[in-house]
Amino acid sequence: MNTKLLITIASMVGAVAAAGYGPHGAPYCNGCTVTGTGGDNSLWGWENNQACEIDSGMCGGSNATNNNNNGVGPHGTRYCSGCTITGTGGDNSLWGWENNAACEINTSKCGGGNNNNNNNNYNSGTKSLPNNYNNNNNNNNNNNNNYNNNNNNGTKSLPNNYNNNNNNNNNSGSNIVSYGNKRHGRTTRYWDCCKPSCSWSGKASVSHPVNTCNRNGSIISDVDARSGCDGGEAFMCTDQQPWAINDNLSYGFAAASISGGSEATWCCACYKLTFTNTAIAGKQMIVQVTNTGGDLGENHFDIQMPGGGLGIFDGCSSQFNTNAASWGERYGGLRSADGCSNLPSSLQAGCQWRFGWFKNADNPEMDFEEVECPAELVAKTGCRR
Repeated sequence: MNTKLLITIASMVGAVAAAGYGPHGAPYCNGCTVTGTGGDNSLWGWENNQACEIDSGMCGGSNATNNNNNGVGPHGTRYCSGCTITGTGGDNSLWGWENNAACEINTSKCGGGNNNNNNNNYNSGTKSLPNNYNNNNNNNNNNNNNYNNNNNNGTKSLPNNYNNNNNNNNNSGSNIVSYGNKRHGRTTRYWDCCKPSCSWSGKASVSHPVNTCNRNGSIISDVDARSGCDGGEAFMCTDQQPWAINDNLSYGFAAASISGGSEATWCCACYKLTFTNTAIAGKQMIVQVTNTGGDLGENHFDIQMPGGGLGIFDGCSSQFNTNAASWGERYGGLRSADGCSNLPSSLQAGCQWRFGWFKNADNPEMDFEEVECPAELVAKTGCRR
């Protein structure tokens, strides 16, 4: 089967030569201006209309500057000048989007009655802090039922009684804004290295098709480049693999087929999966849909995890110049974590996640609902609805 980051390789040649590549396969930035953070606390910049990774050795990690008079937030990203929320982080942090770059909401400035933008109107597809927003640090009363899921004009807002309490929080996923009702579905797993279906142009109304990478791990600028599973140079980027946020929440990506919709409605949409059986019952995972497949059933999510089985197609043998048939069974993949060491180093973390956080669960069922995409997921795919 087959934040806002787009790297145009052709125009990055000069920068690459000067700065080199970071550990995620993206070019290092020439400067130290932070515009986004990854789920692994990596820092990202935006230079010459392209994404680049902050060189922490040169810039001093989270001390990297951003040339913004509003200051830097606790995640190393510049504070927003305003208070309009466009996303939430897995740790309940609030994020905005200004000047074509991600920024963190300064809750000390935007909280309570001091927020001039506080309102519950549904305007321009953005979200604002509610009038009685509180940034308390104890007695967490977060509850999914507090969220206002009205869909007037196709937009959503945070609830009037939203609280950003940080202590005694056993489920960071509860603060993700939900867009619709829960439905029941099932999951499988795969990793075929092929160009994702949502990477092609014209599939959906999105900011940019899902990023693809070449064999060297660099993002390809041509969205219509031929898939590596069809003799081309476009492959699934290795950073589109799952990772744990905490013991109860993970982020990741998936191919999906959802009843009542099509790629036009689910490409780059995000869904919160609450697993209902196996050893991970009760755990949650937020996935962004990057792919689909003819072998998927109704309300079926095929979670991308390295070593999870190639499935129908095999782009991995070409991408990594190896025999990917040695990566476990065609459907199901590896049987134990020991086999993860046989995968390329860039894929081993996601493989270990399966046998760690995911407890090697075998195709668990789940309840799912559409949610606001976390900035960390959008940062990896470059795709926002």
